[in-house]
Amino acid sequence: MCHMSACAVLSYISIVFLNIFPLQRIKSRSQFRRIATLSIVFCGSVVGGNISLRYLPVSFNQAVGATTPFFTAVFAYLMTFKRESWISYAALVPVVAGVVIASGGEPSFHLYGFIMCFSATAARAFKSVLQCILLSSEGEKLNSMNLLLYMSPIAVLVLLPATLIMEPDVLDVTISLEMKHKFMWLLLPINSVAAYLANLSNFLVTKHTSALTLQVIRQ
Repeated sequence: MCHMSACAVLSYISIVFLNIFPLQRIKSRSQFRRIATLSIVFCGSVVGGNISLRYLPVSFNQAVGATTPFFTAVFAYLMTFKRESWISYAALVPVVAGVVIASGGEPSFHLYGFIMCFSATAARAFKSVLQCILLSSEGEKLNSMNLLLYMSPIAVLVLLPATLIMEPDVLDVTISLEMKHKFMWLLLPINSVAAYLANLSNFLVTKHTSALTLQVIRQ
């Protein structure tokens, strides 16, 4: 929630006050629905990935996450009818096969954790394709900073009640950390700004390449 709040605030300052990019208006209900869907899926992918880490070791979590390019290629074809070269699809086969082999031999395998990790991976791929559509579709495309400006507040609205329900003591924990670690008040904003830069870079790479290229780079 801190990350998305920083994305909303910094995007607004960059567009409205610094005029780095011109402000773009949402042009249609379908465009707004896509932005809202992107925000919800984004939250779901992050939360699902975090939940899976409670049940699976990081190495196995990353192994499953390596299949993201495969799901991205599938969603890209289903949603945009865009086909990659056969070499690109062939290169994804060993990755998926490797995850299947690793899953069968993983001593710390946990079914619920695997389902959450698998769902988060699929959601991450779907998010990449959807953001690619919003950044490049004719007539309704947004630049990276404007897309971040519109999706971040929606994500905050989704995460705020989830935070209050799932982490009712979050304020007390934060205050106690502030008292124990004198630089906590500085580290949290730095972390949030870094998340803003990471998300903005994510959008820029997607806009200038493709959703599949982004996920291959991330892996």
